[in-house]
Amino acid sequence: MNRAQKAKNRATIAVGLASLMLGFLTVSMAEPVVFKGPRQPKKTAVETIRRLDTEGEDTYVYNPKGKPDPFSSFIARQEAFERKRKKRKPRTFLETLELSQLELIAIVIGPKGSWAMVRDSKGVGHVIKKGTAIGTNEGVVYKILPDRVIIREKHVDFRGREITKEIVKKLHASITK
Repeated sequence: MNRAQKAKNRATIAVGLASLMLGFLTVSMAEPVVFKGPRQPKKTAVETIRRLDTEGEDTYVYNPKGKPDPFSSFIARQEAFERKRKKRKPRTFLETLELSQLELIAIVIGPKGSWAMVRDSKGVGHVIKKGTAIGTNEGVVYKILPDRVIIREKHVDFRGREITKEIVKKLHASITK
């Protein structure tokens, strides 16, 4: 840019700022000034309740009995519940594995009972039947069907209640055909 353009730009900016300032002054001058007098001291909540009581109006008093504390952390409650819940020692190797680590590879249904075989992540097979403890959340084999195994596990929901959840392990599609 040459000197003439710089001078022109500075002049344009100065005119713009001057018109802005003039606009603010005219807006502020248009409003009338109202004197409201000295402020009264603020009343406390106790004074307000007393005043309402003397006027005969109904007052509301908060009673926290039976209501949840809105400031307590639900995560802390969940952790406290987990600590309180008794963690029993796993009796079998299957109780140390998550159900996601197990793959259903075979099901045998006979007149004397039903069995299934699951394979862990190491490739080792384990035979299970109805009532076998499996999984880290105290899961138990509930049913063995021709194409799947149903496992019931105990879980804790966000409110801290213990619920039973059914997990279905299905046979791979190429095995069933």
